[in-house]
Amino acid sequence: MNAVRTIPVLEIFGPTVQGEGMVVGRKTMFVRTAGCDYRCSWCDSAFTWDGSAKDEIQQLSAGQIIASLDELAGDAYDHVTISGGNPALLPQLDYFIDELHKHGKKVALETQGSRWQDWFVNIDDMTISPKPPSSGMETNWERLDGIVSKLVEHGSHFCLKVVVFDDADLAYAKLVHQRYAGVQFYVQAGNGNLTEQEPARMLPYLLERYEWLIELTMADSQLNAVFVLPQLHTWVWGNKKGV
Repeated sequence: MNAVRTIPVLEIFGPTVQGEGMVVGRKTMFVRTAGCDYRCSWCDSAFTWDGSAKDEIQQLSAGQIIASLDELAGDAYDHVTISGGNPALLPQLDYFIDELHKHGKKVALETQGSRWQDWFVNIDDMTISPKPPSSGMETNWERLDGIVSKLVEHGSHFCLKVVVFDDADLAYAKLVHQRYAGVQFYVQAGNGNLTEQEPARMLPYLLERYEWLIELTMADSQLNAVFVLPQLHTWVWGNKKGV
């Protein structure tokens, strides 16, 4: 039965570099699924949930997705990132993940920590990215506690990451870091300029935001064991999709 269950896919692209999280800079392929249980105010992939790309959704089997990945990259990849939206809404991803592993591919995933799936423990590079106040969303701490505890219990390779736009977001990041002490932790400068289509005009803005976050983090004794990241792909391609 698992073999015929389909996955709602909006984009398959790569190889490219991972622009976020614990494996930033990693050569990877991307599979972007449709659907999200959040509606973040600054979401850079709102087309996955706002209905604007509903005609682009393809219901694909694991085999069809892997065939598409191979068609794009041949044998020039060994890592696949499942993104969204929120892929954690899809229990049927278990078979796809197993098939990728059988093909010798490692699998990464990012989710906000609002849903648990048993297949989380099979992810090679897992990023839990709870959303700060600027998103307009509220964190279910009890649920997030449970997810983090299960990943720790299973010895999963995972991290926590918070996107920071302002001082309130940074305070939230410190709360997350303190609550889950010992879990590898990242802060990432937010991109509040989603309408600009020219990468060269984006870069000065992104650099300024990154420098702002670095300065605040370096001065804060509550953020010592922290990695400070840019959103790397936007430095190169701006807000372009499919890269």
